[in-house]
Amino acid sequence: MDPHAPGPRSEAVLRRYAAALDARDWHDLAGCLAPDFTSLLVHTGERFDVVGHVALNRDYPGAWRVTLEDVVADGVRAAGRARVTDGASTFHVALFATVGGDALVELVEVWTESEQPPPDRST
Repeated sequence: MDPHAPGPRSEAVLRRYAAALDARDWHDLAGCLAPDFTSLLVHTGERFDVVGHVALNRDYPGAWRVTLEDVVADGVRAAGRARVTDGASTFHVALFATVGGDALVELVEVWTESEQPPPDRST
């Protein structure tokens, strides 16, 4: 079976990935990633393989919670919107995933800080 063949798993794999991050389950996080996995953090230009991606998340200071708020999936592609917080700071991240079989093959993350709107704009 071709590990990159299309299938209905892209949403489930992205949800499992976010749940593993939130639970800080580094073994399951690694299990969500294909052996040839790569990730890109758009805001810094950094690229990671499986080992580097798990280490980045495991070693990042603080006890961050991840809430996957929305997912749109079709075939081997899924996009998600998540909120990441440690209680003091909040970030929003757009996730763009490519899935092969039951694992992420590629992940692109676009991060931004949560900010208050300017006073002259209503929310």
